[in-house]
Amino acid sequence: MTCPVSSNLAVVYCGANFGAPVTASSGTLLRAICIGEVLWDVFGDQEHLGGAPFNFAAHLKKLGHQVEFVSAIGNDILGQRVLDRMREIGLSTRYLHRDPAHATGTATVKINAAGQPQFTIHRPSAYDFPQLSEADFSHLFAEAVDWIYFGTLHQMSPAAKNLTSRLLDSSGAAHKFYDLNLRQNSYDAGLIRELMARASIMKMNDEEVVTIAKLFGYAYESLEKFCRDYTQKFGWEAVCVTRGSKGCSLLIGGQFVEMPGYAIQVADAVGAGDAFAAGFVHGFSNHWPPAQVADFANRVGALIASRHGAIPQWTLAEVEALNRQSQQQESA
Repeated sequence: MTCPVSSNLAVVYCGANFGAPVTASSGTLLRAICIGEVLWDVFGDQEHLGGAPFNFAAHLKKLGHQVEFVSAIGNDILGQRVLDRMREIGLSTRYLHRDPAHATGTATVKINAAGQPQFTIHRPSAYDFPQLSEADFSHLFAEAVDWIYFGTLHQMSPAAKNLTSRLLDSSGAAHKFYDLNLRQNSYDAGLIRELMARASIMKMNDEEVVTIAKLFGYAYESLEKFCRDYTQKFGWEAVCVTRGSKGCSLLIGGQFVEMPGYAIQVADAVGAGDAFAAGFVHGFSNHWPPAQVADFANRVGALIASRHGAIPQWTLAEVEALNRQSQQQESA
């Protein structure tokens, strides 16, 4: 069942001045299609706009890229607020279906002592029923597509899974980015295996690595061996594993790197992994060396984790300052 949201909750938009793209147009600009859930994360008496795919889309747009977001919202106040915020962020609302039969998605979020979020997902929600007209589907591919982004939770819905399959089948040589993002009661082994086989680039966190190893009966020895074995098994271009305060590990083109994280005061970690993913896609598309991709993605993710909500206001100058501050602390 969907979760009714009290009208007296305080609505916290994703940064009143989330603002213009943070990068100059001198880098490689990409075009991405992102399909998945958009919902309101409910923290006590506050609501933050989110959903992993939506967070990713917003941060990738912030980095200066063209992002087409595919999902659905209800014919309700929360849905209208999603539309308003998308327009403010600069994301097109063309591919956002308005479902009269289901409410806009919500999730109850509790933050544990380590600052990590624990989600209760309320379904079915409107995002479980995305639709594209034939005209809109054709329009999506009227220009070249560089990336397709998808996750696990959304694919539990037959309607969403079928539409995602159509998008992937039509995407040609585009990078296919699968962000695992496991949520309780929102995945099974067969679905994950199928989605991994559709992906060309894989992202997960270190806890999810352990879950996957157990789920598939894999004898885990080391993170590097896991990344290499699964890359060989599924033919991925790259795999990235976020490790919280420890940073991340990446395998790109056979090169495995481990990049430490940044010392920050965690406000909440909601959306940090999604911001990391956007940073990764930005660096990978600009053909940076793996270590540079990892470091940039770490910095973007850390900055988001230091603020409340999945899509807080941020600037590239703040990302760069985080790097300089860390270097100064290390040399002190």
